[in-house]
Amino acid sequence: MTEEITAQLRANPEPWLEAYRRMLTIRHFEEQVDDLYRSARMPGLAHLYAGEEAVAVGVCMALRDDDYITSTHRGHGHCLAKGASVDRMFAELLGKEPGYCRGKGGSMHIADQERNNLGANAIVGGSAGIATGAAFSARRRGTDQVAVCFFGEGALGQGLLYEAMNMASLWRLPVIYVCENNLYNEYTSYRETTAGELTARPRAFGIPGQEVDGQDVLAVHAAAGQAVERARRGDGPSFLVCHTYRFYGHHVGDVDRAYRTREEERAWRDRRDPLRLLAGRLLEAGVDPARLERIEEEVVTEVRNGVDFALQAPYPDPSEVSQHVYA
Repeated sequence: MTEEITAQLRANPEPWLEAYRRMLTIRHFEEQVDDLYRSARMPGLAHLYAGEEAVAVGVCMALRDDDYITSTHRGHGHCLAKGASVDRMFAELLGKEPGYCRGKGGSMHIADQERNNLGANAIVGGSAGIATGAAFSARRRGTDQVAVCFFGEGALGQGLLYEAMNMASLWRLPVIYVCENNLYNEYTSYRETTAGELTARPRAFGIPGQEVDGQDVLAVHAAAGQAVERARRGDGPSFLVCHTYRFYGHHVGDVDRAYRTREEERAWRDRRDPLRLLAGRLLEAGVDPARLERIEEEVVTEVRNGVDFALQAPYPDPSEVSQHVYA
């Protein structure tokens, strides 16, 4: 299998160099978010996606621009993988007018309707109904669009997810449920909160489920591609469990992390970093190391410029306080 992958990368490395760029962008973006918080330049908290980049990028690379996604409270990676720009993302986090939600959404409520990103959601499992509804809309309108619902393993304890999956299976809706199992529900191991096999949940509804190495962008992309093809054919929903790991705490203020060991964290960073894994494969396939270095230089510049843009951007006018809200 390793030889087959190397041959694939050697034959056409360009898509995977783009994947590397997107993953690097997410990683450097999140590191800057952490710095903005620690230097008291960002209001509120943020939940960093560093370590999980291969999931968002692997899935979103299998989608078209007009396909839908819904995100989570740990959603920066999904937004960037679907094509959001770093400058407007930073502006949103800092509450500035050029942000995707004009500074009103902040870290946990970014939406990018230009790219059919229906938004991050601070409610665990809260976007399951939204993604399933988008899939229902696509079916009713007769398009071949699909919807992807990202959620963490903590959402497996939410009834809304199962109600939505039941409807999606009955109506054969084009939706893909992507469970990002990063091993911890906030500060508790998922093994203490989640009974049974994870893929047994979708099987109960007649939905095919698959487990995949969430640190391997090629494996995620292959599994997502199959699920997308199934959805476009009209064969109904799929369920992916992507085993991954968050390198930082539950949020930027979670620095002690007494619920897991530093040895565990180092092991994931040293041996299971999705960026290192992809870079190693690209180098094995004969990609010039200088090209990877150039990509990183370009990404670092883009992210730094994005931070500068957001810091200098204006806040929304106070007259907007009652616009785009329900009450």
